[in-house]
Amino acid sequence: MATEEIVDLEVARMKMKKWRDEGYRNSDEIVDLGECLIYEYANKLGDELWVLYEQVCLAAYDCNRMDLAVTCLRALDKQFPTGNRVLRLKAIRKEALNQFEDAEKIYTIMLKDDPSNLLVRKRLIAMKKAQNKVDETIVDLNEYLKDFMGDQEAWMELSELYIRQQNFSKAAYCMEELILTHPHNHLYHQRYAEIHYTIGTPDSLEKSKKYFAQTLKLDPNNVRALYGLYLSSTNLSSSRSATSTKKENYQVSQWTTQQVVSLFDVNVSENQKSTLNEMFDNMQLTLPSNIPE
Repeated sequence: MATEEIVDLEVARMKMKKWRDEGYRNSDEIVDLGECLIYEYANKLGDELWVLYEQVCLAAYDCNRMDLAVTCLRALDKQFPTGNRVLRLKAIRKEALNQFEDAEKIYTIMLKDDPSNLLVRKRLIAMKKAQNKVDETIVDLNEYLKDFMGDQEAWMELSELYIRQQNFSKAAYCMEELILTHPHNHLYHQRYAEIHYTIGTPDSLEKSKKYFAQTLKLDPNNVRALYGLYLSSTNLSSSRSATSTKKENYQVSQWTTQQVVSLFDVNVSENQKSTLNEMFDNMQLTLPSNIPE
């Protein structure tokens, strides 16, 4: 029996370590396994116990297991009464309880000790967003990005906030920054194209068409990009201000239709294929007879 317990312990420790190292956010599993380790094997974990307490505490917040979180927090506070990592856990607990002013006070203390603390600055911004203080969140994110321009998540978050305010030109600028630093990420090209399609001016539709096409170069089976390319080219076909020709846009829309149908050709039933074809037929424009060659 003792041998089985040791094997189980080692398997559990390795799982928890893997989840820590790879940044897994499977909080339910972490809580279930971590709680067992803490209560059954604490005396066998050595110094690893303190890292485990921190991991389980964060997961417990996610799962609203405040009883378990408090158990972990008390143990860590006793062992590291002045540690910043424990202070951060206390602040997150205040956030979980919607005690944002108290959380902000703790984070402010931590920033005085370490003004460049990345995690604390991000938590302060996240708190503003949680309180629906969109304007303040945008200001803080812009300040944060002056110091950490390479933070992809921050640029994406700022773009989404601008979209909420219907400030699409600034949302597009955020995506341009991401495309410059990560030109092979098809999702950034796709998002940029979607924003320009939403703006809807002839120039923006041309950009939308261009970047949906670039998305497809990077991810040829992207149905969302195919559909976006179809919509942008179809809209340009009826625009008198488009820089591309109506014939070119009509041909692009025809090509996207064929690509979508062929993508689903193997995977859908005949009835579904018929519905898909009908959907595109209903959206297509009739090619005018006076299109210049």
